[in-house]
Amino acid sequence: MLERRNLRQKFRVLLVQPNIGTESAGGRAARLVINEFEDRNIETVTATNVDDARSIITADAAIHAMMIDWSLPDPTAPGDENAAAKSLIDLVRSRNENVPIFLMSEAGKARTLSVEIVQAINELVWLTQDSATFVCGRVQASMKLYLATLFGPLTTALAEFNQVHEYSWHTPGHTGGTAFLKHPSGRAFYDFYGEHIFRTDLSISVGEIGSLLDHTGPIGESEKYISRIFGSHRSYSVTNGSSTSNRIIFMACVGRDQVVLCDRNCHKSIEHGLTMTGGIPHYLVPSRNRYGLIGPIYPDKFVQSSVRDAIASNPFSKGLADQKPVFVVVTNSTYDGLCYNTGRVLEEVGTWVDRVHFDEAWYGYARFNPIYSGRLAMHGPASEHDPNGPTVITTHSTHKLLAAFSQASYIHIRDGRSAIPHARFNESFMMHGSTSPFYPIIASNEVAASMMDGVGGKALTRESIDEAIAFRQVVGRLNRDFAKKSEWFFRTWNPDEVTDSTGKRIPFADASPEWLAEDSNAWVLHPGETWHGFDKLEDGYCMLDPIKVSVITPGVNDDDTLADRGFPATLLTAYLDARGIEVEKTSDFAVLFLFSIGITKAKWSTLITAMLDFKRDYDENKSLEQVMPHLVASYPDRYGAMGFRDLGDEMFAELKKTGQTRHLQKAYSNLPEIRMTPADTYQHLVRGDIERVALPNLAGRTIATSVVPYPPGIPMLMPGEVAGPADGPYIGYLKALQNWDRTFPGFGHDTHGVEVEDGEYFIQCLK
Repeated sequence: MLERRNLRQKFRVLLVQPNIGTESAGGRAARLVINEFEDRNIETVTATNVDDARSIITADAAIHAMMIDWSLPDPTAPGDENAAAKSLIDLVRSRNENVPIFLMSEAGKARTLSVEIVQAINELVWLTQDSATFVCGRVQASMKLYLATLFGPLTTALAEFNQVHEYSWHTPGHTGGTAFLKHPSGRAFYDFYGEHIFRTDLSISVGEIGSLLDHTGPIGESEKYISRIFGSHRSYSVTNGSSTSNRIIFMACVGRDQVVLCDRNCHKSIEHGLTMTGGIPHYLVPSRNRYGLIGPIYPDKFVQSSVRDAIASNPFSKGLADQKPVFVVVTNSTYDGLCYNTGRVLEEVGTWVDRVHFDEAWYGYARFNPIYSGRLAMHGPASEHDPNGPTVITTHSTHKLLAAFSQASYIHIRDGRSAIPHARFNESFMMHGSTSPFYPIIASNEVAASMMDGVGGKALTRESIDEAIAFRQVVGRLNRDFAKKSEWFFRTWNPDEVTDSTGKRIPFADASPEWLAEDSNAWVLHPGETWHGFDKLEDGYCMLDPIKVSVITPGVNDDDTLADRGFPATLLTAYLDARGIEVEKTSDFAVLFLFSIGITKAKWSTLITAMLDFKRDYDENKSLEQVMPHLVASYPDRYGAMGFRDLGDEMFAELKKTGQTRHLQKAYSNLPEIRMTPADTYQHLVRGDIERVALPNLAGRTIATSVVPYPPGIPMLMPGEVAGPADGPYIGYLKALQNWDRTFPGFGHDTHGVEVEDGEYFIQCLK
């Protein structure tokens, strides 16, 4: 017989009672309840004061029922003997609408209960009058009902199927994990993950679960469930990531030789969509600031007349009978956390382009906190979407900033003009889907939606925002304190001052955290403010996402010039990496940190400590052997005798000498010459009509595969575009990167489309 590797979920109840350890009537009754729960194999978590109870409620999501004493003392509210219980009930309901709350009281005190309290709880119990057996039975019954509400239709079906223990004669061949048990490697793998994940890795042959390709059964119901929560007319669960979601959308929306408006700040999957469909791109160039951070596409770029003229002059579209764009894709938010006023974008482009796609891969949480109101594709109720407006589509990478397995993704659609019926859209979906999807990924997509449903989504997103604000304000205060001593420190990219609700200008570091978490105006990029570095902004058009925190290193002046002293952000990233801290993205002078729903105070406190340690080690010019021993071990001749600040100074001097940041700005501010569409270029690649070209010989050549430097992680040169002259911005930037990589081994750049051999850059070009 196989050993069962996973324990069944055990019920847990929180009992908040101040007299548990006393010989009072209430204390004895509480202990009887605890003993009865133990007999029923139910774990009791106890709290004897309001502070402990608050800590448990906010930290422990595996509590299946609450029992709260109505007369729990609150030292901060001596005039209201029920203040503590009220505050706990409010706290619970602000985070969870469904968890059972049992209010323990004495018969004579029931008159103090308000209508609001009675509506917020499930039952009122008198421990000294009802038997422990009866009370615990009621609590246990409520917990069973509560657990049944936690999962959506698919996860419920999978859990129920898991309990049936059927013999399977279908794929997958590991048959619920038993095949792994026949070999030591397989057994170790099985034990590592546990039984349930194998038993729910099923086949499309299991009709009880439904079909992802046909959207039937519990899987189809799951997509309707997700659609309700995310406010779409219909939603699709995708198991190959948002790269696949974007390709599905392209192949459903764009035909060969149809014009597409593409945000140049796009993911590589958008290029894939152009390649597969044969669409003709017209690129919308976003703005950039002095730190190399990616800003929005300015509103004038969406104006129909200017776009129409550009399309008419495009050599690949000027001969078309129909030059009207059929589709536009905009990245929201940008990779550096700038969110569009989507209503303003739709006002400009949605009147003349029938299908608008907001790629919100990194922004799936926005619907669930009011601070993002009006800045997402699926804003407001789906029922209010104008059927005469454009069809609006969005993608979410569920796994990125929600809670789901890797590769989990959503497609959400609101139908408007030129709506794509489900049957037609599903042809594209099936082209990119599998008859053997990994069901746990689909289930995790559903669970991510469950977590965002109701008050849970607001509570989870608010925690992330609160932690991000706390981190920003701590860094701001540290920067101010060091500045008083004429010393440097890092700062976060956000306003130095904000206008509070009274109209008063105050330092960001001193603003009310509650106000910052609730008033989106504090995060709007207002025209004329120097901190953000973007011109041509309309007020209210663009907002900084609080949870995407860019830490700025010294070295850049407000006038876009390099300062006398400074160091690049890659030095901070390497220092943090040596201490087990991984960052999201590193630009020339900015490091991006994501404050996702998994963030904790301990996590960002450790980051603050590391930043302070960096300053100490940098100022003291400690040897690299002390600061980065792995770097010195890998390149002893280059770094063995060098100090930490010496390395920073050398890096900063290199940036000044090569003009790397200047080349970056120019390369991403202008579009290169286009000789061939991505689709036609790909045909040359397939036929082998390409060759590898060294960087010194790249001038004037046509690129065969996209060149995407990281950072910023967006295409600099797309397939079919020309590299330009030897002294132009594209080759100039690549030369600067190549020289950097040779000069600073261990700090090399990751540039997609570039092959590196003996320090030399090579790029695939058309023959």
